[in-house]
Amino acid sequence: MMTLAAFNALPAAEAEKYLKDCNAAERWARQLAAARPFADVAAWKHSAETIWRSLGESDYLQAFEAHPMIGDVESLRKKYASTKAMASGEQSGATGADEAVLAELAKLNREYLDKFGFIFIVFATGKSAAEMLAILKSRIGNDRTTEIRNAAAEQLKISLLRIDKLLAANA
Repeated sequence: MMTLAAFNALPAAEAEKYLKDCNAAERWARQLAAARPFADVAAWKHSAETIWRSLGESDYLQAFEAHPMIGDVESLRKKYASTKAMASGEQSGATGADEAVLAELAKLNREYLDKFGFIFIVFATGKSAAEMLAILKSRIGNDRTTEIRNAAAEQLKISLLRIDKLLAANA
């Protein structure tokens, strides 16, 4: 059972391990572990955000690299196959995805990686394949600096959600 008090009491290396499950950027995890103890979850998340925003491109890229790329139609088909598969919350807003949407999402994901040198990062919770495709289409025309900022902002949302999940999964 992981409580905030238990997390605060962990040795630094163990706290970092848990934090890397939330965000793979090593400097983020190290600095956030060193910022303990946290008075409450809000203070933890505030520190997580402040530290994340203080980091640089290499840290962001390290975090992005830990995400799997949605790169082929078969993996997309499985990801969006049914509401039952999505009930875990990651794409709970969809009831399935059209094959053409999946194919275009896979194609644009590859183009995004080729253009920017890192995978497309989006806070996917509650988004359908069509919504993800629309977001990808809206961002693929950006310059790299803008996309680093966009992806970093999305990564922060993911990290904060995973902090909640860390406590919930261990409660």
